[in-house]
Amino acid sequence: MEIKVLGPGCANCRTLAKRVEEAVRKSGVPAGVTKVTDYEGMLKYGMLRAPGLVIDEQLVFSGRVPSVDELVSIIGEYVKI
Repeated sequence: MEIKVLGPGCANCRTLAKRVEEAVRKSGVPAGVTKVTDYEGMLKYGMLRAPGLVIDEQLVFSGRVPSVDELVSIIGEYVKI
């Protein structure tokens, strides 16, 4: 699983990145987490509001920072069995 945190580096973007990393550890799902900070890279996914979350090249949400528990649940929905 590949997870990308989209955002220019604002406080919400940094918070989301930290929470995603914690959620990945908590879920035990093997996933790579990368940050996309360039605007061209963010627009590629159709993100209009920062921060955004992409899982396996699909924009999951943008414009909010979910809790760690909600992120664990979201990640669980994308686990391929």
